[in-house]
Amino acid sequence: MAELAALEDPKARAVNEKHGDDHGVNLGKLRAIAKRLKTQQDLALQLWATGDTAARLLALLVCRPKAFSHDELDVMLREAERPKVHDWLVNYVVKKSPHAEALRVLWMDDADAVVASAGWALTVDRVAKKPEGLDLDGLLDVIELDMKGAPQRLQWAQNHCLAQIGIEHPALRARALEIGERLEVLKDYPTPPNCTSPFAPIWINEMVKRKG
Repeated sequence: MAELAALEDPKARAVNEKHGDDHGVNLGKLRAIAKRLKTQQDLALQLWATGDTAARLLALLVCRPKAFSHDELDVMLREAERPKVHDWLVNYVVKKSPHAEALRVLWMDDADAVVASAGWALTVDRVAKKPEGLDLDGLLDVIELDMKGAPQRLQWAQNHCLAQIGIEHPALRARALEIGERLEVLKDYPTPPNCTSPFAPIWINEMVKRKG
């Protein structure tokens, strides 16, 4: 904790706070600490228990993803209030867990939009890597109905799912493009040069073109 405190940079904190994260530690330096520590599950649990954002990010880098139970991961997600902690928990830990599919199903219908967004993030992974058994048309039905008015985190995750379906599944591409065009979610999102817009129709067409 002392080492993390020593890395605190007010400028980094100011940037992170604009994205809802309350820490000022450079993530490259955080990863260097994790590389030195290697996997330490007990330490990861202690770091997580502090509630400190930088400590929790470090915990997610040094933990053993398959060591967590279904219920532990569910509690951790509900405690992960900061966007970066939430994203790393889902992408670095839950996706590698044997409980990922059960948690995906549990979280998709959660009343908490942030928890639900984790379910949608795991669904994006399934759409891309293991779509067998998913009701893709049903997912598009939900997106068509809910995405426009969804809270930001959930809206982003549903939008990613919409784009992923359009990119990976040619038979549903026209429908995905039509939904994106009609709902106009993230249409005006400021996109830096050389980056792909998150607006689903642009995103889908760009990725399909690259694959071609």
